[in-house]
Formats: sequence, structure tokens, C-alpha cells
Amino acid sequence: MAQTIIGAKNHSSPTQGVQRLQIDEGSAGQRLDNFLIRELKGAPKTLVYRIIRSGEVRVNKGRAQADTRLELGDEVRVPPLRLSEKPDPVASAVPAREFPVLFEDEAMLAINKPAGVAVHGGSGVSFGVIEQLRRARPQARFLELVHRLDKETSGVLLIAKKRSALTALQDVFRNRQAHKTYAALVVGGWPARKKVIDVALHKYLTAEGERRVRAVAQDDDDGRRSISLVQVVRRFAAFSLLDVTIKTGRTHQIRVHLAHEGHPIVGDDKYGDFAVNKALARAGAPLAGLDRDKLPSGRFERMFLHARYLRLAHPVTGAELTSPSSTMAMRSLTWAPVSFSNLVAPMRSKFRDTSGRPVSGSGNSCSIFSIAARVNSGVDIRTDLRVPP
Repeated sequence: MAQTIIGAKNHSSPTQGVQRLQIDEGSAGQRLDNFLIRELKGAPKTLVYRIIRSGEVRVNKGRAQADTRLELGDEVRVPPLRLSEKPDPVASAVPAREFPVLFEDEAMLAINKPAGVAVHGGSGVSFGVIEQLRRARPQARFLELVHRLDKETSGVLLIAKKRSALTALQDVFRNRQAHKTYAALVVGGWPARKKVIDVALHKYLTAEGERRVRAVAQDDDDGRRSISLVQVVRRFAAFSLLDVTIKTGRTHQIRVHLAHEGHPIVGDDKYGDFAVNKALARAGAPLAGLDRDKLPSGRFERMFLHARYLRLAHPVTGAELTSPSSTMAMRSLTWAPVSFSNLVAPMRSKFRDTSGRPVSGSGNSCSIFSIAARVNSGVDIRTDLRVPP
């Protein structure tokens, strides 16, 4: 966020006087051109770059380039501009939407993303979670995705509310310091001995231009080493419910790894068992091991992959997140069960400290925080705030 210290906008006229904007934590580290595009609503990009090149935009009273990185406390002078007051037709078409909140403070937001919603707009998708959140929170000066989930994957998704938090969280993901576990329902009986999948993956485009991933040999020049840890949670007549923890974050990693082992994710329209998917989506069609009475409308039409657990260091406090009362606190939110909630028995999520011991009651604990989204009937979504001794 930038604070106007001289020359506030004149809302009665499309003409703006000289503005002097002071850079705060929300804008520190951002490029000058991106900062101006965000701040100058209605200004064409060509205008933004023209006033930068001409020297009309000044940073700390000096000329600056479009790629100049702004620092906390910098002053940006913007010349008088005449901007269109017409609303952006693309932005106007984005419906405002809030999502179930797992955790929120001044630095970040964790939500439970539903299946079928893209995280952002792009190739064939007009808008996603981030555009809808920005529309629902017009007062928020900074909302950016920290990481991504596939459109058909539900679960924990992080959004940064400050640029400093964004860069810190992205470093955590880049350095593989985030612990991520997914719930996946797969076709068939998963072998108990198969607990580690260490198979390289190669990303490519189909003839139609669609993104795909395939498993390749470890020595393949195009492959990238990818590791997934698998634990069986529950077995069913024709399916297995798994917990999958990823040690690398490759595109479609879990989906391709599980399919490569001969047990594709139920409902996966890219790498799945298409005959099983078709039978599940058709109401009334018999399918071994499935009780259709427990499915909404007797059918199942989504991919059964849910980002149910995420653990990482808080971007501002570093190694610790302290509750307001300086004691351990648990906050619970309830939400309507997702479409596949009755297909399997309830899943029990356990909060653990760094030694692996389950956390119960109050007392000393570790100095990181966990966000867990449980997906079952009458589910609680809990945010575990753990404080140091």
C-alpha cells in the first residue's frame, strides 16, 4: 500500500493533481512500473511507461527506470494525469467471492479452495480465486498468490497480504521448507510396501497446446527428480484412501506419480481411469465397491485430491506464531462438507509438534504453525496456533 502525502485524488474530476506516494511494507520491493499500474486505476500501460521514460515520475526526487525496485520509505512523485473513469469491463465481470478462511492476520490469508475454481485467470479462464478475492475486498491494497493448486484440487491455499510476506513465503516454498500433505482416493488397492515414489517427471505440451506431464527415467535429460511419500489411510473394496506428502513441487506431481504406479486418482480427467470416471459420473451405473446412496445425486464428478495439511514458518515472526493470549489456542470453523465427503469414512487429522508427538490440550509446543483442512461430514477446519515455551 502507498500513502498519498500530497495531492490526493480529486474524485469530482477525472484529472488528478501531482501526487506524492510514500512506499510502505505492502509495496516495498515492487518494480516501479508494476507499482504505478496498480496505483493509477484506469491508466493505460503505455501512459505509465511514457511518464516514466520522460522523467515525469520521480523516486526520491530523482529519475528512475521502469524496473527500479522501490524501498520502504521511498517517495514517488506522479505528475498530473487525466484518467478515464470508465470501469474496466473485465474487472467488472469478476464476481466478488469470499472463501472459507482457515487463518488470517495482517500478513497472510489461508483459505480452503473449492474444487473446480482456478487460482487465477489465464488461458481460457476469465478469473480465479485471486481475482474474486480482490473484488470482494476492494479495500485490500495487496493480495497475491503464494503458491498454486490445480483447478480441480481443493484445499489449503495461501495468499499474501504484504509484499514482504509474499517474498518470505515464496522463499519457504522454493527452499522446500513447507510441509504439504494431500488426501487422494485412488482406484484399486494400494500396495502397503509402496511408501516412496521417486520418479522423474517431464512437462510438455500436447499438439492442442495443453500442458501435460509424464514419468520418465531418472537419467532422462528432460526429467526432473520428483519424490512423493505415500501412506494408506483406509482401504475400500475397490479404492484406497491415501495421504501423499510431496518433497518436490512439480506440476501434476501427485496425479502422475499415482497413475504411473497403476492407481490413478478417482475423477482425474487427464491421467485417470476414464472408464471408472465415466461410471462414477453416470447416476445409476453399477460400479463394484461403490455405494451410490452415499454420493450426492448418486454421482461423483470431481477429482478426489485435497490439499489437507500445510506446515511452514510464519513470514513475519519467523520461527514462531504467537496467539493473542500468549498461550496455545485453537480456533475452529465449520463449513459445508464437499461433494465427496460421504464417499469415505471420516479422516482424523492430528496436530503434532516437531518431535512427532500429537498435540493435545495446552502447554509448551513448537515454534511453527500448522493449517489443516479436514474433509468429512460435519468437518472442523482447525488452525493450530503454537507458541514457544
